[in-house]
Amino acid sequence: MNNAENSSKPPQGMHPLDAMLAAPNHHSVLLENEKIRVLDTRLGPGERTPVHTHQWPGALYVLSWSDFVRYDPAGNVLVDSRTMLAKPEIGSAIWSAPLAPHYVQNVGQTDLHIIAIEVKSSQAPAVVKQTLRPEHPASDFPATPHA
Repeated sequence: MNNAENSSKPPQGMHPLDAMLAAPNHHSVLLENEKIRVLDTRLGPGERTPVHTHQWPGALYVLSWSDFVRYDPAGNVLVDSRTMLAKPEIGSAIWSAPLAPHYVQNVGQTDLHIIAIEVKSSQAPAVVKQTLRPEHPASDFPATPHA
């Protein structure tokens, strides 16, 4: 197999629409090992990601917030943050389950900037109710912004 063929296949165990393969302009790896991957996720006002997935659950730390709409690959709205009763504050943490193929559009006026700590272990908890800021429990923010 030549290098061109090798580069077209995702690494073993990685979804072919993984965020780093399908949407690298909006995600960068800060740290990765066999247990976790830390992503710096940014989406500017009006920007849209390509269709991608997040195959692992993770903790999301909000550096800046903007309204967004998450769509499935067919264009059906999955989440519109403008309808959320409560929005995460800068400095809050949110738990996110793995995300099926989707794309995200920033419909707000500021950057959506999230640090995602994805947990690769199959032993990852399904739900976490604790946050770094206890005054905002994770259950207050069911619509995670993970771009």
